[in-house]
Amino acid sequence: MIEVRNLTKRFGDFTALDRLSMTVPTGTVYGLVGPNGAGKSTVIRHLTGIYRQDEGSATVDGQEIFENPGVKSRIAYIPDDIFYFNTASITDMAKFYAGVYPTFSWERFETLKGAFDLDLKRPMRRFSKGMQKQAAFWLCMAMRPEILILDEPVDGLDPVMRRQVWSIIMGDIAENGTTVLVSSHNLRKLEDVCDHVGIMDHGKLLLERSLSELQENICKVLIALPDGAALPTGLDIVHQSATGHLLTLILRGQQEDITALLSGAAPLFMDVVPLTLEEIFIYELGGVDYEVKNIIV
Repeated sequence: MIEVRNLTKRFGDFTALDRLSMTVPTGTVYGLVGPNGAGKSTVIRHLTGIYRQDEGSATVDGQEIFENPGVKSRIAYIPDDIFYFNTASITDMAKFYAGVYPTFSWERFETLKGAFDLDLKRPMRRFSKGMQKQAAFWLCMAMRPEILILDEPVDGLDPVMRRQVWSIIMGDIAENGTTVLVSSHNLRKLEDVCDHVGIMDHGKLLLERSLSELQENICKVLIALPDGAALPTGLDIVHQSATGHLLTLILRGQQEDITALLSGAAPLFMDVVPLTLEEIFIYELGGVDYEVKNIIV
């Protein structure tokens, strides 16, 4: 299990992480989301042992990650910008990883060859960004990591390869209990794969819940009320807008409780619509001035 407790990181006068705490359960897919500059990459660099925290802790199964080769050997990391030696081919990088990671499997490497149509001897610097990302997945999955940390993992991949990569990852989760932490702006895709979600802003974690719990505690209601009727009291309204007589309400709470309250107003029309992760993200950040602004050009 990955645990972050009161993690603080400063760069001069700028506080990138402000007493942030989060928990990634073993064998889950955890989606870390937030606007640009929220601190997601800074968290990842602590979880991969690149940064030393100023305060707090970042641990795997109770062991500190920074300067701990035993813990870091269990972690595979695929950043948005892929690392490779300037003249190295995939085969060269595989030999490098095999010498660093004790769990690297040449058998697994050969098995995955059929999933990636790449030239083993061609220098990786001559690959496109999408091809470099494929090579990174090939190498990292051959390591059989216990923990896989991904930063914008499918950026640059075509739709077929995205599906291929996620199929391999989900297979490892099912067979080996791999823990995956993924940071991405593609919230639609995260919704398909994540068990848990953490939403960040300004170096803090605003909320952390299982995806099912997150979706169960907020909903969208389309409702039309009789003339002169008012909304019942007791509603936790996150957002409200109107188009003619039709109201759109974003409400926190259990759907059954919300519909029971609204039914008391004898609505002419009412429909409850589930929110996507992207909508939840936008409305949860609405309280910290993260919203679409009307700009007149």
